[in-house]
Amino acid sequence: MIVVLGATGNVGRPLVRALAAAGEQVTAVSRGRSEVVLPEGVRHQQADLTAPESLRPLLDGADALFLHDGGGSVQSFSPQDILDVAKAGGVGRVVLLSSQGTVTRPQSLSHGGVGRSREEAVRQSGTEWTILRPGGFHSNAYAWAESVRARRTVAAPFGDVGLPTVDPSDIAEVAAAALREDGHAGRFYELTGPALSTPRQGAEAIGDALGEPVRFVEQTRDEARAQMLRFMPETVVETTLGILGEPGPAEQRISPDVERVLGRAPRAFADWAQRNSSAFR
Repeated sequence: MIVVLGATGNVGRPLVRALAAAGEQVTAVSRGRSEVVLPEGVRHQQADLTAPESLRPLLDGADALFLHDGGGSVQSFSPQDILDVAKAGGVGRVVLLSSQGTVTRPQSLSHGGVGRSREEAVRQSGTEWTILRPGGFHSNAYAWAESVRARRTVAAPFGDVGLPTVDPSDIAEVAAAALREDGHAGRFYELTGPALSTPRQGAEAIGDALGEPVRFVEQTRDEARAQMLRFMPETVVETTLGILGEPGPAEQRISPDVERVLGRAPRAFADWAQRNSSAFR
């Protein structure tokens, strides 16, 4: 059995689908109590990651664990406590969804400090571990959905700065391979898309998916910061703006790891926009 934490998130959902399609027995774990649509045969359980004992009945008898906070606060859970419960239940394989910023932004509390401590806990867990370090997600563009639906407009800072954002479904497929197959233990996978993509190009790709133009409006850094502070902690906002506006060479590097694991090129942002165009209509 494979237990997926953060099972209703942008990576968790396609991961659960991929594992179920491969015939795996899956327990999908999320914090929310609302009804969740899952593939047939997948068990859904609500649990509080800040209370690791609540996971004990879900992890007993499991073989593998996908460890992710489900997009919660940077301080939201103790990986060590969860890993202790997992090992006691028989889990021998762990895949951690970490972040590229763990190594590219080591001075950042949200990306470097917390990320390193989680990675170290997994590395010292005594399990067969794999750590995934994606950069930005294609699905971050969901933040533009309301303005695209209402005004056919995308507002974002640093309109011509490109980053190799990655499709969450590609992350999920790499995670599924690491959870199911041998040969991934002790590996760090840096996950990116196939090319640099700018916010201006993202707006154009969404317009192409919709079949009508989407106008791009460039925000100032202060405008973007004020908007992000409505839903993100300040430390996360500052690091995010640094990555978006002044990415280092490592943050703009296109990694071969998706293709190495999956045997195909990663999906481009335009592909993601086409598949998810309904969110912007």
